[in-house]
Amino acid sequence: MSVELLDTTRFHGFRVRRQIAGKTFQEYFSLKANGKRMRGADRAKVKAKAESRDSVLAKQQAKAKTEVARSSLFDTKGKVRGILFRMKTEKSGTRTPVFQIGIMSTKLDKIVNTTVSINLHGLKGAWQKAVDFYVQHKKISKKSLLYRKLVRAQPNKAQLDAMKKRRKRR
Repeated sequence: MSVELLDTTRFHGFRVRRQIAGKTFQEYFSLKANGKRMRGADRAKVKAKAESRDSVLAKQQAKAKTEVARSSLFDTKGKVRGILFRMKTEKSGTRTPVFQIGIMSTKLDKIVNTTVSINLHGLKGAWQKAVDFYVQHKKISKKSLLYRKLVRAQPNKAQLDAMKKRRKRR
C-alpha cells in the first residue's frame, strides 16, 4: 500500500503515490479543517478516501504491469524472449541440442531455469514442453491467443542448423 501519513510544518495528511507505466500519480488528502487537525471519525473518513484512491491506482498499476510483461515476450526478430537454443556439453563431452528456458516466474516470483532436450523429445515436442513450462510460470492461459502465438514461434530445422553452425565456429 502506498498511503503515507505526512506530518510536516507545511502539510498534515495522507499522500497516495503510485508509479504507473513510468508516470507518477500522487495525491494529497489533508487532515486539517478550519486550521485544526482532524481526529476520530473525520480522520477515519479521510483515511478511507485515501485508501480507496490507492486501491484504484493499484488496479491500474497491476494492469499496466501485465501489459508490459505481455508485450515484451517477443524480440524484434519474433523469437520468444527467455527460450534459447543451446548446444549443451554433456559430462561425456557430447554436444546435445536443447531449448534452455530462463525467465522471471510470475507464479513463484523468482527466476526459474530448465532445459528440454531436442534429441529426446524431437523438435516439435521439445518446443511444446518449453512453451508449456514458459506459460505455466508466466501465468498465460493455454486457451489464449498469446499461447497459440508462442507455439507458432517454434524455430524450424533450418534455423536450428544455422545456429548449430554458428555455435561450432566459437
